[in-house]
Amino acid sequence: MKIFNRVGLYLLILFLASCQGPVQVSSTSALPSAVSSVPPTSTPASLVKLWLAPYLPDAVVSSIKLPANWKVVPNQDESNTSFSLGNSPVLTQWIYALVAPFPTLTDDVSATDLTAFWKTGTSATIHATKLALTNQVAALLGAAWGSPAQNLVETLPASELLDAAWATTGTWSIVPFDEVAPKWKVISIDGQSPVRKDFSPDQYPLSMNFTFTISDPEIKTQLSSLDSSAIAAIFPTSNRDASKLTTVIVTGTTALVRDTARLMEQNGMTYPAILIRDILRQADILHISNEIAFSPNCPLPDPNNPLLVFCSRPQYIQLLEDIGTDVVDMTGDHFIDSSNQDILNTIQMYKDRGWGYYAAGANIEEARKPLLLDNHGNKIAFEGCNAKPIGYAGATETQAGTWHCDWSYLDKIIPGIVQSGYLPIMTFSHLEYYQYIAVPALITDFHHAADDGAVIVSGSQAHQPQAMEFYKNSFLHYGLGNLFFDQYHEGFDTRRAFIDRHVFYDGKYISTELITIMFINNAQSRLMTKAERDDLLTTVFEASHWTVNP
Repeated sequence: MKIFNRVGLYLLILFLASCQGPVQVSSTSALPSAVSSVPPTSTPASLVKLWLAPYLPDAVVSSIKLPANWKVVPNQDESNTSFSLGNSPVLTQWIYALVAPFPTLTDDVSATDLTAFWKTGTSATIHATKLALTNQVAALLGAAWGSPAQNLVETLPASELLDAAWATTGTWSIVPFDEVAPKWKVISIDGQSPVRKDFSPDQYPLSMNFTFTISDPEIKTQLSSLDSSAIAAIFPTSNRDASKLTTVIVTGTTALVRDTARLMEQNGMTYPAILIRDILRQADILHISNEIAFSPNCPLPDPNNPLLVFCSRPQYIQLLEDIGTDVVDMTGDHFIDSSNQDILNTIQMYKDRGWGYYAAGANIEEARKPLLLDNHGNKIAFEGCNAKPIGYAGATETQAGTWHCDWSYLDKIIPGIVQSGYLPIMTFSHLEYYQYIAVPALITDFHHAADDGAVIVSGSQAHQPQAMEFYKNSFLHYGLGNLFFDQYHEGFDTRRAFIDRHVFYDGKYISTELITIMFINNAQSRLMTKAERDDLLTTVFEASHWTVNP
């Protein structure tokens, strides 16, 4: 956005030549006194009396830094300047999000429908009956859009909005971007969502613009010679800084073997991802759970070979390169199919490409080490292990492989990661089962990881989508389904899968978007249609014991 695009329009503010340090404004109800210590001039400067519109967000007001000889006044008729909604020029742009309880089917609405819903209380595409808002947001939207429909808005304290929406089906909300939380589903408007990397705030109807205006000619003359770039020292710019946002895509099972490998040999190494690669490549950090080692001795795939002894030919790594892999999850149990040297060679292939890896290593000490990353100021850690019965892992003091989950170790390492300022993502290759509802063995381990401090716990083993849960402050997804694996003919459920896009902002986990894919053969998938997506989300939300919002 172009915030300072008219240097000469007002050549605003900054009486900084005569400033003696900024005065912090806490609220319009507690007005700061004017600073009287102004250096002597031939013509004493007049007092700049600033009126702040009552609907301004508290976070905006508390961030304003008054120069000397400025004073906030409570009534507009006492003022000679004001700060309020406006676009000439935009000084502050405050971003809001349209949100609903996480188990909501609606993904996107139009700006036209949203404003119509505000005014009439009905819409063909917005399946809500009520907006739960804070008094401040209700006042701001009223100033921007006019009065809402009767009985549409329920005003509540910010701390009560989320629980109220989950408790009453059909209750949505609009919250400041910096108050988005994981249990909210952020609904895009005309395809724009503030939790996405391609977000364009100037094309988004919940970008609220504020400007500074001068109503007194004498004050306008007084301020006209000042440098407009100094406005940034007085008014905040935004509550959303794109440089502080990180997206992490977590995926399900990848096994480049059998018929998936055969189709790659026929159609090219990147064939499985052709229809979904762009989404995967958008992530700041792309996680791939590849449970097969690469081996130069791996034979060509033979669909008639019934053995479950898996290996991947080295050239198959071109697929992982093409989609932009950043992190390889090695919790899978098929590394034991390979030789010690093949596992070491596979790890070296990841190192050569600059990829992070975890849950396996040259020995158990390396396999246990968490992967620590810092992206856009967000410190994110990956840790994982194989939670099947002993015999599926393989790493020892001298043997390469995956390590078997050891809670006496995890109970120390995960809290230690948290104490170091990292947000842990914990993944398991756990017991495999073909149903949507989470089984007790998984629930126990997933809860344990969350109790230790993991903010996201994800199942890498599942070959079909499975239930989700918000447990304490963590998001648990018991199974995502396959990313690249040949189970199309295993049944309808194994043709469906999730790709989870987790959003981190300014050192916090704030949101998850569920991307849904449908396999069209044993290697390739596409994004689901609306009907397919609604069916899968309804099935999984019900398996998660959640009330489904239409």
